[in-house]
Amino acid sequence: MTAGDAAALDARDPLAPFAAEFHHPLDAAGGRAIYLCGHSLGLQPRAAAACVERELAVWRDRAVLGHHEGARPWIRYHERFATALGELCGAMPTEVVAMNSLTVNLHLMLVSFFQPTPARNRILIERPAFPSDRYAVASQLAFHGLDPDAHLIEVAPRAGEDCLRTEDLLAAIERNGEQLALVLLPGVQYLTGQCLDVAPIAAAAHASGARIGLDLAHAIGNTPLRLHDWDVDFAVWCSYKYLNGGPGAIGGCFVHERHARRIDLPRFAGWWGHDPATRFAMPADFAPIAGAQGWQLSNPPVLAAAPLLASLDLFQRAGVGRLRAKSLELTATLRRSLEELLPRERLEILTPRDPAAHGCQLSLRLRPGGRRAFERLTAAGVIADWREPDVLRLAPTPAYNSFSDVRRAAIALADAVRS
Repeated sequence: MTAGDAAALDARDPLAPFAAEFHHPLDAAGGRAIYLCGHSLGLQPRAAAACVERELAVWRDRAVLGHHEGARPWIRYHERFATALGELCGAMPTEVVAMNSLTVNLHLMLVSFFQPTPARNRILIERPAFPSDRYAVASQLAFHGLDPDAHLIEVAPRAGEDCLRTEDLLAAIERNGEQLALVLLPGVQYLTGQCLDVAPIAAAAHASGARIGLDLAHAIGNTPLRLHDWDVDFAVWCSYKYLNGGPGAIGGCFVHERHARRIDLPRFAGWWGHDPATRFAMPADFAPIAGAQGWQLSNPPVLAAAPLLASLDLFQRAGVGRLRAKSLELTATLRRSLEELLPRERLEILTPRDPAAHGCQLSLRLRPGGRRAFERLTAAGVIADWREPDVLRLAPTPAYNSFSDVRRAAIALADAVRS
């Protein structure tokens, strides 16, 4: 791809103006760096500071009265996220809630949806799962007096392959069906960028008598989701990657509608999950809100949640469909450019080529000297990330990356490898 080709694609891109609505880091020369690390931390929306400053002003001027007064009363602050998160998740607004952080939410969901019995007491995950997920499920097994070595089932890619096969996941579910209590998988696998085919996996889990949950850390805001229609029991996510909520931003949770009024489900309760009609009457008995909000523990951290409002506004204006279409085109352009510029023996792309099986992340192995090439790429003003022992991850994000970014990044990486 020539510079002219890239410029022509950028000129025709209806989402190109959105890049100006983000702050971009600078390279060593003071120019705009090429940021391909949205899979780790999204860029700051320019409107985020105003969202935080608005709440700081309310706190300064109204103090405790800010809970009930003003344009965005804090007491109902979490409700402001429901519509946009529902659209991103393919869920009803009552099925989603912004709260806590990803792993806190995962533990809360495991309390409710992992209820081992003597006969059904195993959890199935992928290998390698993101470490926090594995730590969480292993600790939950141990909490129930179960041995993770015996009760944690890990499905790995086949020998010589990097990505999971749906048929292998389905076979593992069937093989362990009578003992399986929970299937926990990513929407997008963090290391390879593979997007899993959730619907058949969810159906198989339920047919076996197990429940299914998803970690959407690398999927929400990246790939189309239909959580309600896929019939997953629960999902959790963070908001600092593709959702651009900032470091440590408030996370989120999905609970399927069929569980909305199941007061028989065990849960760790907190007063913000209590029925708002009687919450401030301080009753002794817990009466959960119907839907995902019933799993809330405490009132939301308003200052940590405010930046997410700015980002979700951008998502709603850009449109999930247009973002997905550009994402696929950007990623395909990056793949083609790398394959054209780098010898086949030097480049291995782990991420599946099938558009339905990936988001905007490409995971690469560069041989030899991959780590050194990554360091040279960083020095050239392209911000990506490295995962030990040998994976370089690049994520051209449609809300703020251009085709010119992709072209320049591919050239910089090819130069880094050759040098």
